[in-house]
Amino acid sequence: MSVRDTTAGDTADRGAVGGEAAGDVPATLRRDLEAVLMVVDQPVSEYDLAQAMDVPVTVVLGVLESLSREYTEQGRGFDLRAVAEGWRVYTRPECADVVEHFLREGQEVRLTQAALETMAVVAYRQPVSRGRVSAVRGVNCDGVMRTLVLRGLIEEAGHDSESGALLYRTTSYFLERLGLRGLDELPDLAPFLPDDIEGLDDTGEHT
Repeated sequence: MSVRDTTAGDTADRGAVGGEAAGDVPATLRRDLEAVLMVVDQPVSEYDLAQAMDVPVTVVLGVLESLSREYTEQGRGFDLRAVAEGWRVYTRPECADVVEHFLREGQEVRLTQAALETMAVVAYRQPVSRGRVSAVRGVNCDGVMRTLVLRGLIEEAGHDSESGALLYRTTSYFLERLGLRGLDELPDLAPFLPDDIEGLDDTGEHT
């Protein structure tokens, strides 16, 4: 799909949210944009969103700005912000303390099966990128990785020297929770992980 030209003569679409030029805006655009923004792991530009939705960039921008205002006016626990790299949903600053308390200090919440599997891959393959973790599990692990970081079980460990991908490792808190003195005390489960992961690049593709 290609993005329709929006560089000139398209300013009428700028306000294409709600009652303006409604016929030019897909009825499901707001819903679809929200769905994408809830799962992206990093800011995404309005151009990339427009390309994915096959609508003009100005229409997408108008909807994003409308959603951002709406979340703020309604006092939601999250907001939609435009940063240098694009748009992303963030926890509202006023809610940061309660979110951190829930994830780390509050009532203990058991890790899901997906989180346990992701945690195991990081533990035995560290330092490892998100792409490699996703390749081992066969599904996108970005959301689970964010949760593990917030809960203090894994942390950033620099960048891969060749690909530049961000690497992750387990934390001392991880060892504490498992009652281990060091990674050498981990059960010998590495042989059960796929060997062909070493032949994958940091996007999860075979090299």
